[in-house]
Amino acid sequence: MPKVIVFDVNETLLDLSVLDEPFERHLGDASLRPLWFTQVIQTAITATMIGAPYRRFGEIGASALQMVADRNGIELTVEARDEITGRMLSLPPHPDVPAGLQRLHDAGFRLAALTNSPPDAARAQLEAGGLISLFDNIMTVESVGAFKPDARVYRMAAAELGVETSDILMVAAHDWDIAGAMAAGCAGAFVARPGQVLNPYFDRPDFVGRDILEVAELIVAADA
Repeated sequence: MPKVIVFDVNETLLDLSVLDEPFERHLGDASLRPLWFTQVIQTAITATMIGAPYRRFGEIGASALQMVADRNGIELTVEARDEITGRMLSLPPHPDVPAGLQRLHDAGFRLAALTNSPPDAARAQLEAGGLISLFDNIMTVESVGAFKPDARVYRMAAAELGVETSDILMVAAHDWDIAGAMAAGCAGAFVARPGQVLNPYFDRPDFVGRDILEVAELIVAADA
């Protein structure tokens, strides 16, 4: 059982549903919010695959927001763009997250965060969510210049942690993140948040739970 547990941040730990209100107010439809974040991830993955110059995650978020607006015939104002991307820095954690992280911390696991967000944004997010004290390491893709699920990201994380990728258990609510981590040699744990499902094309993760607390209990039980 790996003793280093690495967590994705956006959607896995932090709740993006609070953005539904500004999406409704500015774009007229809260259901565009998950479509926007899917576009964010698609843009990040495409940029990495084609070797495009690295740009910060916030720039990708703004570009994806413009695409969603254009696709739906909506005029995107600067106010809307700045509010939606800015509120990414103060997302609340899902209710299960503090107890789940504490359970793993108390069980002796080393906890780290690995996010596509840049370092200053990552720390701001975890501080705003009241989670930063539970993490031994906060790592971002910026030092690699490529986004998850590129294998270089997980190898960088292992190097920063001073372990092999086989010593890492990656926890995420995104099947593509887990698939990338497992392909790089990590173990994987999938958090089945509402609307998130496993892709049967990829190998099944080592652990699957409805939330962080359930995943934590599975991990602790397996380590007993």
